[in-house]
Amino acid sequence: MSLSRGWTRRLERHVPMLLWAKTYDKDTLTSDLVAAVIVTIMLIPQSLAYALLAGLPPEMGLYASILPLVAYAIFGTSRALAVGPVAVVSLMTAAAIGNLGLTTPAEIALAAGTLAFISGVILTVMGILRLGFLANFLSHPVIAGFITASGVLIATSQMKHILGIQAHGDNLIELVVSLFENQHLTNPITMAIGLLTVAFLFWVRKGLKPLLLGFGLKPRMADILAKAGPVAAVVVTTLAVFIFDLENKGVKIVGAVPTGLPPLTMPSFSPAMWNQLFISGLLISIIGFVESVSVASTLAAKKRQRIIPDQELVGLGASNIATSLTGGYPVTGGFARSVVNFDAGAETPAAGAFTAVGIALAALLLTPLLFFLPKATLAATIIVAVLSLVDFSILRKTWTYNKVDFAAVAATIFLTLGMGVEVGVSAGVILSIGLFLYKTSKPHVAEVGLVPGTQHFRNINRHEVETHPSIVSLRIDESLYFANAAFLQDLVYDRVACDQPVRHIVLMCSAVNEIDMSALESLEAINTRLKDMGIKLHLTEVKGPVMDRLKRSHFLDELTGNVYLSQYDAIRELQPQII
Repeated sequence: MSLSRGWTRRLERHVPMLLWAKTYDKDTLTSDLVAAVIVTIMLIPQSLAYALLAGLPPEMGLYASILPLVAYAIFGTSRALAVGPVAVVSLMTAAAIGNLGLTTPAEIALAAGTLAFISGVILTVMGILRLGFLANFLSHPVIAGFITASGVLIATSQMKHILGIQAHGDNLIELVVSLFENQHLTNPITMAIGLLTVAFLFWVRKGLKPLLLGFGLKPRMADILAKAGPVAAVVVTTLAVFIFDLENKGVKIVGAVPTGLPPLTMPSFSPAMWNQLFISGLLISIIGFVESVSVASTLAAKKRQRIIPDQELVGLGASNIATSLTGGYPVTGGFARSVVNFDAGAETPAAGAFTAVGIALAALLLTPLLFFLPKATLAATIIVAVLSLVDFSILRKTWTYNKVDFAAVAATIFLTLGMGVEVGVSAGVILSIGLFLYKTSKPHVAEVGLVPGTQHFRNINRHEVETHPSIVSLRIDESLYFANAAFLQDLVYDRVACDQPVRHIVLMCSAVNEIDMSALESLEAINTRLKDMGIKLHLTEVKGPVMDRLKRSHFLDELTGNVYLSQYDAIRELQPQII
């Protein structure tokens, strides 16, 4: 019986749907269905728009919003995360495929599916190997800087559709120059459609719901109608193009969108294509995972729920593999869409599966109605969505709080804007890791003394404390590893290289969670050199796991001093007159 229960728990851990399905009831179904309706209304124009941003046929946006949602509902752990095409990943997809020099729609679609498959495999393997912790190495300010710069790039790239002109470029400078060179070809009707749609969508975000509530509508209905703003823009502008024959007046339209459910497709297994797309797939996986986990964790905390990062990797991996097999392109959890899903009352991932049904019905029934949809309307949808991601206040915040963080964020923003999204995201990853190494390579080490009348020890530069000239107590506020081992050596040597009659060095290790082999060798070198100088080395407050490792080495046998349970015990024994 216990064996069966163990297998059940293991299966539930790997297939979270089995866990929440146990308590699924009528009330939960109602909440999920309402949320699905709202998200479906929002997702239809967004899916089309993000496919346009990725340089792909619009139907691929719909295809990427069907089976991936079902896959995440089965394997994901967040109750509110809404998976699908998102702006930043769409931009990265466009950049990755653009580097291949492909020309035919079939080749481009195959590359997009292959990119999704690569991303899915990477995410799934990371989940199986439990590498979710790697997301912690990405600095959130740096990621915020990258997303801000990407938002600016995306909005600028869509101005060509707003103006009805041709413009190209992989970075902000190229895009602005290209827009300026072709601005004389602006189509006034297209520009009017685009700018009016942008203004309307901005107003819908802030002003429509209060207006509807003022008319006496119930909050839930007012919320649904407010979220339907983009759909209203699509309907009105499509009708305008059809009625006034604006296509023949230079207004670019979406054209024929295939009707039907997503086709079964296979990614390419060409070594050459995988070699060209692998780095892009890795970067998309990292950024997509970080964005998804950040959103999912925030929403889960509001309901005292939790997510499992390693299982999230599997859920997102399954979603990307699913989209690669059904004519889509890379997907991840979207911020705005997930917040809408949460606010609409989604109780379980089943809301995403119901949304997939809604998108599938749209692909079956509504695509012929999209023929006259202006590309300027989709561009306006993208611009309004991504401008909410732009937050240059991160520069001010990091400048005020930490200049090193500011330098990393500023570099990420300027590299993304000046050299393109792939260079920017690569720089963000490298800077995040570099920032971590820089900060931990010079750990804070404080010389401490006894606070009179207590058993507490504090920094001698911040507090009135008691010390003795023969004892130097150093509190190490960081784990010790290869990057900071030499720093500790130099600091100890510099401290004892004075006329003070130092006889004891006491290392207070209360904040040391790890001592790797390099750090152990540094401690051995410190012990040997201090011994030659007639100085004893002592350790205090060493944590259990750290002590276990030290016991497996010869260090404790060769230590000239002792290991004390507390700093107070050490000082009481070495200099009783201080106590």
